[in-house]
Amino acid sequence: MNISSANVTVVLQYRDSFTKAVTKNVIVVVLGISINYINASLIHTFSKHQIFYRNPRYILFIHLVVNDMIQVTLTVMLFVISYTIYKINVSVCCVFMLLAIFTTENTPLNLACMAVECYIAVCIPLRHVQICTIKRTLMLIGLIWTTTTFSVLSDLFITLATQPPGFFYSRVFCLRNNVFPHPIITQKRDNTYLIFLVIVWITIFYTYFRILGAAKRGLKDIKKARDTIILHGFQLLLCMTSYATPMLNDVLRQLFPMNQIDTLFACYIIAQILPRSLSPIIYGIRDKTFRRYLKTNLCWKVSPQ
Repeated sequence: MNISSANVTVVLQYRDSFTKAVTKNVIVVVLGISINYINASLIHTFSKHQIFYRNPRYILFIHLVVNDMIQVTLTVMLFVISYTIYKINVSVCCVFMLLAIFTTENTPLNLACMAVECYIAVCIPLRHVQICTIKRTLMLIGLIWTTTTFSVLSDLFITLATQPPGFFYSRVFCLRNNVFPHPIITQKRDNTYLIFLVIVWITIFYTYFRILGAAKRGLKDIKKARDTIILHGFQLLLCMTSYATPMLNDVLRQLFPMNQIDTLFACYIIAQILPRSLSPIIYGIRDKTFRRYLKTNLCWKVSPQ
């Protein structure tokens, strides 16, 4: 029995009760709407003020927000579909899955880029304007999407080459292993995630110690530099949860074979929803400038009433 059929067999055998299914869907939908509402407020604030969309730091931040909105919307849709329609056409599932994987893999890379920008601002302030231009920032965002595109589209090409045409007209429970079932894809995914994880670890730890060194040398705004180090710790945890999810799923599946549905739900909340709920708070509300303009927009909306 291959991975795909094994997953479907387990899901069919251990489906949630009606009450548990409704509870899980309500939790996911409410969290998704709440996160997207906050993100939409951040995007609105960004678009209304020139100070933000002419600053590379805020451009990277808002790219993270838009990326998270797309990811949350897609994953919430897939979650609800898994309980209502249950099985969908493989071709439709491929489209949803590819977009969801794109945005999931984008997030840690975007966080690493934000860490580098912060390092340049703190440690090389005199060259920050020359290094971190708007054009280079947009090129960097394009590079992030190009990297994840090459990483993910190879899954589709391998599936097209190894699966019969009828496979794409069949209906499956929409999981990554079900629409991209070839063992080579799983190995490639784990290796790719490991490479990405190592790169992000090195990037964030490098910025950690350089910023910490700048703080010890008595450069300006020491408290902010130390706070940034703590913030980067959150970034590292977010990266780890995004890249470690497939391997974590495999381990938990072996440890708790009778509770695969609950395992998938827990991993989904921890790796997909929780990081997206923290990012807007950490980067948007923590930033004094952004917080001030966000309060102004919210007050403006409320005052006419």
